Amino acid sequence: MLQVWALEGIPEVRAGDDLVALIADAAGPTLEDGDILVVTSKVVSKSEGRFVIADDREDAITRETVRVVASRTSESGHVTRIVESRLGIIAAAAGVDASNTPHGTVLLLPDDPDASARALAAGLRERLGVRVGVIVSDTLGRAWREGQTDAAIGAGGVHVFEDLRGQTDAEGRPLVVTMPCVADELASAADLVKRKAAGRPVAVVRGRAELVGDLDLPGARSIVRPAERDMFHTGAAEAYAAGYAAGAASGA
Repeated sequence: MLQVWALEGIPEVRAGDDLVALIADAAGPTLEDGDILVVTSKVVSKSEGRFVIADDREDAITRETVRVVASRTSESGHVTRIVESRLGIIAAAAGVDASNTPHGTVLLLPDDPDASARALAAGLRERLGVRVGVIVSDTLGRAWREGQTDAAIGAGGVHVFEDLRGQTDAEGRPLVVTMPCVADELASAADLVKRKAAGRPVAVVRGRAELVGDLDLPGARSIVRPAERDMFHTGAAEAYAAGYAAGAASGA
């Protein structure tokens, strides 16, 4: 049986706070071997002091951007940029967050979300004596679909994929490409109980202990599709413009 619940009692996290201690105190003796903790990236970033002085959020987004995937300007003049960040994550605004931050600052994503997740998992295992895994989650949009869901941007001690290739379905047919990204599924499930504005940044998932493993398992960086296999590398309008320009340059 799958159980998911949010931890209560975690205070406002500040730069330099011991996040392992805050989570351990909130969880108390309730954690068991095989539990997976899903931690909102914002509190990880806050504890790591990932604040930067930036009166203009757009400047901070530009500094975190490796490649612009798509950019659109609304009727009101607001510009939305979908970009690839230096972490390899493709998302709106490179994950730069200006909400609930001191005036004149913005909050960046953790410097290395996988390393952050592994450090949390290692600290909790040592402190509480239980073999847990940790997922660091952030809110992402999806191509083709409206709205947002939480997804894994960091993982420590958790298998991020459930590889079913080579097995058979209920009718005995072979599974050729089936490889659910369970880390993203767990992050989304946790968001249902954490909620966005409830002040509960950590959730516990129980019932998938087989996904918990060694701390050196591949992290969430392995979820990002390599560029050579990315079928949607550029936004539609940007791809059209590039093709049109190439055709004009060649005289076609």
